[in-house]
Amino acid sequence: MAKSPGGSPKELGGGTRVVVAGRQREWTQGIVNTPVWRASTVLFDTVDDLRSSQPPIHGRLDYCRNGSPTTWSLCDAITGLEPGAAGTRLFPSGLAAISATLLAFLQPTDELLMVDTVYPKIRLLCDELLAQKGIRTRYYDPGIGPKIDRLFSPATRLIYLESPGSLTLEVQDVPAICRVARASGITTILDNSWATPLLFPAMAAGVDVSIIAGTKCLAGHGDAVIGLATASVSAWEQLDRAAMLLGQNAGPDEAWLASRGLRTLDVRLSRQGESGLRVARWLSRHPSVERVLHPGLPEFPSHELWQRDFRGACGLFAFILRGGDDKACARLVDRLDLFGIGLSWGSFESLALPVDPAQLRSATTWSAAGPLVRLHIGLEDPEDLIADLDRALAIYPD
Repeated sequence: MAKSPGGSPKELGGGTRVVVAGRQREWTQGIVNTPVWRASTVLFDTVDDLRSSQPPIHGRLDYCRNGSPTTWSLCDAITGLEPGAAGTRLFPSGLAAISATLLAFLQPTDELLMVDTVYPKIRLLCDELLAQKGIRTRYYDPGIGPKIDRLFSPATRLIYLESPGSLTLEVQDVPAICRVARASGITTILDNSWATPLLFPAMAAGVDVSIIAGTKCLAGHGDAVIGLATASVSAWEQLDRAAMLLGQNAGPDEAWLASRGLRTLDVRLSRQGESGLRVARWLSRHPSVERVLHPGLPEFPSHELWQRDFRGACGLFAFILRGGDDKACARLVDRLDLFGIGLSWGSFESLALPVDPAQLRSATTWSAAGPLVRLHIGLEDPEDLIADLDRALAIYPD
């Protein structure tokens, strides 16, 4: 008979934690992987049984939009990776997780402080949907640190952080921002997709809600779209209630794929982080490269914060070309053989994407000597990726 995984999460290493997390016997029934529960309707023996299933709670079947062993297993696993967390909700995408969380904590006339380097789709959400609902968004410099309290007003209810930044990888002083926010009764939300709880335990840093685009590193195989939001004790009830009222959950197949990806997350992050740094160091020495934007490089402006707070890096970073224009940058990316061209990242395959941060800033400005390319380093041999980049850069900007 198979035994239920044991041990306190605080006592186990990262590799062990992702293997055992969420595999309680109540979800697995002794099977290694929690089965996929594809269902909508739950049948009850009597009306009294149906009525006793209300209100919906974690671990009790009533209607599968509210969860099943497949989704509860993943929720428990992610919550267990964040010491101090009260619970996790699943969403059909990372963007859905962020949108629902913002709506959970903001009301008309409230003010949101949003980091200027945020994922561009969230900027659209703030400037369009939230603005239409009477919610004001003020963008702030990611390097502001504890001085963010100078931006507080009586209407400030929420601070949103993304560290490292979406395109240019700025690392924020998350613990300092959370300290001043908590002292003023302001809720904090962090997009932790780049690091995941393995590389940056958000609750320990004082974050109230940590969001992961599980499509990226967590699922890790380019075949699932899913988002997750994990909340502290003080924020959990509000997040959980809003997710339920908005009808938000993830499908069982996506939850299962994310659970599968979780089991290898530690080794994939380690391999891709090491390969990413190797490629980044090589690029930093190339004559066609002006600058590499990777928090793990000592010359990166917020390297010390990364070194203090993070346990490692994932494979996502960027580099600035020396001269050239957008067309030359596009030709460079087109010449790459081992790097796909796509909008996602975090999976096993390497990707390259030309981006222009200048149009996506309002509290800060962006200027560079040349175009910017965002890279995601996958599981390919780093020497092969370096050779591919070397061939393409050899004739840049032609």
